[in-house]
Amino acid sequence: MAKFSRTWWGDRFIQALEQFTDEGRLQRGRSYARGGKVLNFEVEKNKITAKVKGSINPYFGVYKEPTYNISIEITPIAKNRWSEAIQKLSAKASIVSRLLINEVPENIEDTFADLGLHLLPHSSKDFKTKCSCPDYANPCKHIAGVYYLVASQLDENPFLLFELRGLSKTELQAKLAESNLGKALSEELNTKEVPLELSTSLYTKLEKQAIAQKPSVREFWLGTKRLPQTIEVGSQSGVSAILVKKQGDFPAFWRKDNSFIETMEELYQRVKTKNQNII
Repeated sequence: MAKFSRTWWGDRFIQALEQFTDEGRLQRGRSYARGGKVLNFEVEKNKITAKVKGSINPYFGVYKEPTYNISIEITPIAKNRWSEAIQKLSAKASIVSRLLINEVPENIEDTFADLGLHLLPHSSKDFKTKCSCPDYANPCKHIAGVYYLVASQLDENPFLLFELRGLSKTELQAKLAESNLGKALSEELNTKEVPLELSTSLYTKLEKQAIAQKPSVREFWLGTKRLPQTIEVGSQSGVSAILVKKQGDFPAFWRKDNSFIETMEELYQRVKTKNQNII
């Protein structure tokens, strides 16, 4: 059975709900999420709203297939506390480099814990949930179904975590980029990618060009202008293979459960070590 999340932060997000919701409703919630019962959901700041298709249940007086309205609110972190957290985050290269390539580093919760905060939901106090269904339990299976789908979105958009806590991705990256560490990396990340063009041949076609004046033998071999005496060497990025890592562990085109970055690292290692004994 496929998991709803393939990342550590998505799993932790799910665990928070599972700590205070009974297994029966969680199981039905997973089945609602997989069975297309969640018609839609939207995230605006720290609030998730959704519409979920219910089931006919004469016991509760439900004789026609209903649609229920769901709301899930995550307790936001106050702006002044966000300033403290960002100041600490921006001082750590391991955290800044990962956040700027759309990943959530494993040690990020330690930084928040030092300030008495939590980025990921920690207990039932972090949630305020509501459903229009007749079930007395809260969270119900409809809320659980929506929550599982939101957790699956965190794989592709981990910055949704920050938004649910009251800080948008744009605000976060802008503030991190103001630090010395952030400036060095944001310049590398903001470079424009060259668009791919379809080629009709695997080889470069030769083209004849008219030359107005034939060069002398000296000009042919040495050129008309002298080469510079010194060549400037560009400063290397603090993150190796940054172009590969830019989209994170699970970029949009990657549909497998294992990390794209780990797969590429394994491939490069094989290429690097292959036939070394022959050399």
